[in-house]
Amino acid sequence: MARGKRYRELETKVDRKKLYDATEAVALVRELATAKFDETVEAHFRLGVDPRKSEQNVRGTVALPHGTGRTVRVLAFVDGENVAAAEAAGADHVGGEELIDRVAGGWFDFDAVVATPQMMAAVGSKLGRILGPRGLLPNPRAGTVGPDIARIITALKAGQIEFRADKTGVVHAPIGKASFTAEQLEENLAALRNAVEAAKPDAARGTYLRTLHLTSTMGPSVRVDL
Repeated sequence: MARGKRYRELETKVDRKKLYDATEAVALVRELATAKFDETVEAHFRLGVDPRKSEQNVRGTVALPHGTGRTVRVLAFVDGENVAAAEAAGADHVGGEELIDRVAGGWFDFDAVVATPQMMAAVGSKLGRILGPRGLLPNPRAGTVGPDIARIITALKAGQIEFRADKTGVVHAPIGKASFTAEQLEENLAALRNAVEAAKPDAARGTYLRTLHLTSTMGPSVRVDL
């Protein structure tokens, strides 16, 4: 892949033979985030798992201490008294069958989807093939299905994120914005790392955390010493 002049110049500031400690890595990634917008800072963990085996899947949630720096648009599938609770908690879109039909028709003006248990039969049957591939289908393991819908929505709005290993065994997750302080990014990174470690499957063998890279949206990656 051809890189532009700006990227190549930034890349010269990274020592590819060096393992940076977390403090150095965060400082360097912030320095390399020179785009005209507030770049997202991401962490990429390569894990010692075989994602082809279901017993080695890695998935979980974590509440980042300082949030992600972005506004999360939450869609809540609820009915009855849960409608008022979802609206009070700050859900951007609240409803039942009418919203299910709207999403089935191709509407995707949201970033996260939550639901009460009693709504999941309809959501799963009508939207499973639509939301599933996008990673948006509500799931109890991801903390997006439950009876206390207000708590779930509040957590998402406050910066709770879901992470999962992709088909290559890598977890990709945001830890904030380049405008965050170095301390905020380090604390978010530490929270994410702890959560990824806690999600280690019992079936995983050998070294679990293989590598960790930090990068900004438009910048080169920096390898962190684990």
